[in-house]
Amino acid sequence: MTDRLEIKAALAVTDQGEITGTAWPFGSPDRVGDVIEKGAFTGPATLPMLFSHDPAQVIGVWDEISETDTGLTVKGRLLVEDVERAREVRAMVRAGAVSGLSIGFVTKQARRHAKGRTISALDLHEISLVAVPAHPGARITSVKSVTSNGVPDMDNEDHQTPASAPDIDTKAFNAVLARLDKLEARTGRPAAPAVAQDTDQPERKAFITFLQSGQIDQKALTVANDAPAYVLAPEETAGEFIRNLVEFSPIRSIADVRTTGSHTILLPKRTGITNALWVGETAPRTASEPTFDQMEIAVKELATHVDISLRMLEDSANVEAEVRLALAEDFGQKEALAFVNGSTALEPTGFMTAPGIAETNNGHAANLSADALIALLYQMPATYRNRGTWVMNGTTLAAVRRLKDGHGNYLWQPSYQAGQPETILGRPVVEALDMPNIASGATPIIFGDFRAGYRIYDRVALDVLPDLLTQRTSGLARFHARRRVGAGVVRPDVFRKLKMAA
Repeated sequence: MTDRLEIKAALAVTDQGEITGTAWPFGSPDRVGDVIEKGAFTGPATLPMLFSHDPAQVIGVWDEISETDTGLTVKGRLLVEDVERAREVRAMVRAGAVSGLSIGFVTKQARRHAKGRTISALDLHEISLVAVPAHPGARITSVKSVTSNGVPDMDNEDHQTPASAPDIDTKAFNAVLARLDKLEARTGRPAAPAVAQDTDQPERKAFITFLQSGQIDQKALTVANDAPAYVLAPEETAGEFIRNLVEFSPIRSIADVRTTGSHTILLPKRTGITNALWVGETAPRTASEPTFDQMEIAVKELATHVDISLRMLEDSANVEAEVRLALAEDFGQKEALAFVNGSTALEPTGFMTAPGIAETNNGHAANLSADALIALLYQMPATYRNRGTWVMNGTTLAAVRRLKDGHGNYLWQPSYQAGQPETILGRPVVEALDMPNIASGATPIIFGDFRAGYRIYDRVALDVLPDLLTQRTSGLARFHARRRVGAGVVRPDVFRKLKMAA
């Protein structure tokens, strides 16, 4: 089993930043069918607290991590006194905008089953605060605060209504609660721990019927405008599909990902700045103007089909999940390759093939140099260096892990040291399978601020079209799927490659 960091997802916070919650409930699967058994968790006594699994957003530390009969319970603290982002996240938690917990781990032992995995051993790397956790039951459980007189107040506890409080219209209040519950379900927020209840939603029922019979419920489903006869997957289905892509396409976790309603995105680009000069009190001033250009990112289409036996279609209680899982790996692998090395007119432009990215020579054609990595890091402007991420494949990462500086210290630091994520020279590292290997003339490592420099635009998350006729003589049903996404480098100056050359 490969060592790949996985992301899985209850939560509470004080003015001092104390947080408690359940990071993983036992006894029920997450949104992709995975179950983690009690006793599976191993890891350090303390872990970094991240926001949305972003290694650049360390907002606190988890001090207490333990397994109980109900799940993995945690207690930690936001660094509200020292980190501005931690104060912002505390406000989002108390407002209810962020209410979930999600875990990042490497699977060590697991068993596959029809709807996911049963994981019996894993290494826990980090725990994040998120808006939508992977497990519906992984949520903040209490939110403490401190009043102006210093008396603790439990924000999530029930309070008795003061005698002077105005009368409440109970019927209207209940109606508002019902509407909020529906909105919460539609946006994918985990309102209830029972995953099986998802199939009660009209959209999900209609989508399953569409996959099994081809019949379209116009009231519950949406037909794609740019592809007649294709049906857009329900909101939660599309969301789960995107989360699967992150596992195979790690670039999504560090790039700037946006949505678009167009087939082409035009981005204004400044190519020059004004030229101010020092002048005397009455000396004439020289006029200057900045110059501008524009760049274009075109939305591309990724398509495939998968065949499923008619018996599986008839017997499966969750055929929509079967289709999604069958398509996710293929789509994810192709997308990951394009984001790194895409160069043809039919695919997004990869950051390794984009023009204008500077290079730093390694000093040797075959052996990685620690001095070259240090030089590359500090050749970047400080603003982007401090937000940068290393990207390389596993073979290169293994070589980097053996490098030491002049004092005998390893350049690579594991995620469980000093409450930080896995780093090289203090900056996080992402493993991308499709990066080049170490070889003469190759560029196996790139460093840069991907949030500022690489843009991904999602046009269509997932369209599915069932074909129940053409393959029927073979006992199969064919499902056609398509996805539209565009990507490209918008700031070459925030990246730098390491080239294996003297």
